[in-house]
Amino acid sequence: MKKLFALVLALAMVLSLAACGGSSSGGSGDNGGSTAGDVVKIGVFEPQSGDNGAGGKQEILGMQYANTVTPTVEIGGKTYNVELVYADNASSNDKAPTAAQTLISGGVSVVLGSYGSGVSIAAGDTFKAAGVPAIGVTCTNPQVTSGCDVYFRICFLDPFQGTVLANYAKNELGATKAYCLSKQGDDYSGGLVNYFVQAFGAANCVQETFPEGTSDYSTYITNAQNQGCDVFFSPVSTEAAAQIIAKANAQSLGMPILAGDTWDSNVILEAAKGSDLKICVTTFYQEGADANFDAGIKKWINEDATAKANNGGNDELAAVTAMGYDAYYVALEAIKAAGSTNPADVLKALPGVNYTGVTGAIAFDDIGDAKRDSAFVKECNTTTGVWDFVTVATVG
Repeated sequence: MKKLFALVLALAMVLSLAACGGSSSGGSGDNGGSTAGDVVKIGVFEPQSGDNGAGGKQEILGMQYANTVTPTVEIGGKTYNVELVYADNASSNDKAPTAAQTLISGGVSVVLGSYGSGVSIAAGDTFKAAGVPAIGVTCTNPQVTSGCDVYFRICFLDPFQGTVLANYAKNELGATKAYCLSKQGDDYSGGLVNYFVQAFGAANCVQETFPEGTSDYSTYITNAQNQGCDVFFSPVSTEAAAQIIAKANAQSLGMPILAGDTWDSNVILEAAKGSDLKICVTTFYQEGADANFDAGIKKWINEDATAKANNGGNDELAAVTAMGYDAYYVALEAIKAAGSTNPADVLKALPGVNYTGVTGAIAFDDIGDAKRDSAFVKECNTTTGVWDFVTVATVG
């Protein structure tokens, strides 16, 4: 009976690791002279299911690839293997604290994630109570770090992103009236719409929200058309985005669609391919900005069937993947500076970390937010199914 139980447990562990695209360590080859007991654990707090599961898997890919490139770290003159420990927050604010506690109980020194601001905010108190530092990767809502002194992040924030998008709508697209659609109770889409409206002008915006479980967006498309809007702004999840794109194309929307970083995804490219839509997004990285990184991770994705599946079935790079890659190295820098695997020591070291990654220079302000002052603007090429670079935008 015990042998049967052990066999079932081993099989469950293998299946769990396969679900997130690789082994728990993600590393291979020479271990740098470390022994089996010399391990430092980095938590991966990301959605692998739910509305943001596709984006979470792409963000994880960057961490996993970084782990294969650099599977060890020197801590106090000793080489440690770096093990990635996963917890699926399921894109759910309700499930986020439990996922966070799973990582804490697993003995991680630092946590990476999450894709999605709401789950990051929901888990903040859990990480704070345990004194475990978390490095947000692409969670852009200001509330992630406000009031939570263990949460840092390497991305720009929504007040900046919302202003960039509003300026682009007015100055580049010539829009004077904007339709803004967000999801009820969603911190990310609701927050980003709020900052867009502030910058664009509330009097010039039509705002609506849709409830959880919505699958038919035809009414919202019609409302935007009937209100005489010039641009359709909806920074929602990729799952909702694909459905919005389908309806917008079927109903001949007749105006550009704008969104934030969540739409920088293969899901969007696939949904929009062959349509007549104009879709522009703000994001963190443009393929081609670092040729060596692009070539290396594309090779890795194409050689790993699970990685390729988690990337949407091709090797088109999402900015969140590049951000996940940089976040891994920021965590390593903090661990090295701490000279310890103790979360409290890593937390003390994090504010002083300065790292230049593939997405640019990364340093933290007094709140723990990244000092980012630019965003990439991309447009979906509906013929080729790739993102075309438009510009790098800043806010004066």
